[in-house]
Amino acid sequence: MTRTNLITGFLGSGKTTTILHLLASKPENEKWAVLVNEFGEVGIDGALLADSGALLKEIPGGCMCCVNGLPMQIGLNTLLRQGKPDRLLIEPTGLGHPKQILDMLTAPVYEPWIDLQATFCLLDPRQLLDEKILNNENFRDQLAVADIIVANKSDRATPESQQALARWREAGGDERDMVETTQGQLDAALLDAPRNNQVQLAASEAHSHSHGASRGLAALNLPENQRWRRSLNSGQGHHACGWIFDADTVFDTIGLLEWARLAPVSRVKGVMRIAEGLVRINRQGLDFHIETQSAPPPDSRIELINDGETDWNALQSTLLKLRLG
Repeated sequence: MTRTNLITGFLGSGKTTTILHLLASKPENEKWAVLVNEFGEVGIDGALLADSGALLKEIPGGCMCCVNGLPMQIGLNTLLRQGKPDRLLIEPTGLGHPKQILDMLTAPVYEPWIDLQATFCLLDPRQLLDEKILNNENFRDQLAVADIIVANKSDRATPESQQALARWREAGGDERDMVETTQGQLDAALLDAPRNNQVQLAASEAHSHSHGASRGLAALNLPENQRWRRSLNSGQGHHACGWIFDADTVFDTIGLLEWARLAPVSRVKGVMRIAEGLVRINRQGLDFHIETQSAPPPDSRIELINDGETDWNALQSTLLKLRLG
């Protein structure tokens, strides 16, 4: 049986960074796998996890939490039967509802295959200061279903967010385990904690997604001889636009970072080719984190998410002007 953990958390809570840290702690004699789902179509997390040494399956477009669950079943079955991993980490989109996923993982058909262990919910305590996030059904249910709550980004905590976290725990009479972390540095030993939370969630009614024309069970790739393409997705009150560029496209470093920093959206995530090699971009609100390395990626891909209508054409026009080749 494959020891399995669900790692949830709202947009920008640090799920992918946490999984990268956990994979770095993997015992050498074990095979681990990651099933990752993103709200958009271009597959940023897959690119970030590609060199982690884990088996990887991507489900694009927020479909892991859709009612039929078919993309998740196919991805899950492929990993379990072909990969036979010792441990499986499942990362749903930050806008996903956990009920459908947990219902599937605990279904009788998977009893011989899956040993479901602790479910984690990553939380940036500053999110508790945002009424729009607090009133989001998925955000509330991700927290409700967790066995262990991970108060992440403690280095960005403010007195107000710490007080909000204390009030939230007190109001709910919450006695579940909570750990505080910075940059997703979670102790891998916690993965073996048991699943004790028996909260029963109502089915969410907000599972509709509007996808671009191309759909599939893997993140978008470029057709032959096409230099770039764009993909749109929307659902649960959010809109996403992603771009993927071929390996010969290089971007102006300063211009690209300014574009990502100033884009009028709530979320920016990308792995982009620049003259210096590779830059990883991760922005949530005003939090802006970049990381560079010399080895360039096989292509460039970046995705923006916002909770309102956005002029994607204007953003695209500026982005295209930043290409050096």
